[in-house]
Amino acid sequence: MNTDTRMRAVVVHGPGDLRIDERARPVPAPGEVLLALEWGGICGSDLAYWRNGASGTASLAHPLVLGHEVAGRIAALGEGVAGLREGQPVTVHPAQLVGDGVLPERIAGRTNLYPHVRYFGSAAFDPHTDGGFSEYRAVHAAQVRPLPEGVGTEQGALAEPLAVALHAAGRVPDLRGRTVLVNGCGPIGSLVVAAAKHRGAGTVIAADLSASSLAVARAMGADEIRDLSRGEALPDDVDVVFEASGAAAALGGVLRATARGGTLVQVGNLPGSAVPAVLGDLVTREITWIGSYRFVEEIDDALLALRDGLDVSPLITHRFPLERAEEALAVAADPASGSSKVMLRLAAGR
Repeated sequence: MNTDTRMRAVVVHGPGDLRIDERARPVPAPGEVLLALEWGGICGSDLAYWRNGASGTASLAHPLVLGHEVAGRIAALGEGVAGLREGQPVTVHPAQLVGDGVLPERIAGRTNLYPHVRYFGSAAFDPHTDGGFSEYRAVHAAQVRPLPEGVGTEQGALAEPLAVALHAAGRVPDLRGRTVLVNGCGPIGSLVVAAAKHRGAGTVIAADLSASSLAVARAMGADEIRDLSRGEALPDDVDVVFEASGAAAALGGVLRATARGGTLVQVGNLPGSAVPAVLGDLVTREITWIGSYRFVEEIDDALLALRDGLDVSPLITHRFPLERAEEALAVAADPASGSSKVMLRLAAGR
């Protein structure tokens, strides 16, 4: 392969059909930068496209490059780009608004709620928006976020999911000194543990059915753990609860765990179809139930938190080179693997 003009990319062609395709290396247009990508983190939406050919309501109409948690270095600057330099380590804000970007006054500035957003590695639009699981990617300069001194590109690739967690933590105005429960300790739940501690929570309790997930949550700062697979119960009367499992069956339990007048933040994505759930405590305990979706500009907060010492390394359990992407996805999808965040090394051959 001529590395001057070609590159490799992790491309899903349909359900169960993942390939390492050779593509032309992009050339940055005016206002763009060319990134030489180094690390990518596998997310649930990547697994959904690989296994099902769809993620939520978005279905594949043609091949899609996966990946929205990425970082690397600037390889070239397009015409008119200022304030960035070649070789600079960066990550990417993967969202780009489509249209005029105007929101109703009541949600002004909450761009995560804008109805039409192109997101890295998403089939929501046709043509799809390719992600960053490739050796190179051209990106609008406005989406580039330089990494602070001391933050490597592997850490930088996790700024996006950390931003999701920080946004969730920020949905509660003040966590300082409060008792927090995080139910569901996959990668996002474990990052919510870290985000809650970063925001000043007093005691953070982590609950899950997986001992390996709980070990990661403990390493990310949980003060207590509850192993639900061993019959341990959720605590009672918790000030603030973050539901990060996305399991509808968990809703009754987490509502019961929330203190009267307390707050429940829904971080895990719930199914788009009807599901049975016990919700009576929502009314009788007068609980505030809040949704949390992606993030706005908390990726900047995430980079500052990484600079200031928030350690995401316990989250990383596996690393694979780009050419073993399908194996990496299989490990990330297998509950028995003990995986949390599975990383792809995208820079092989450079």
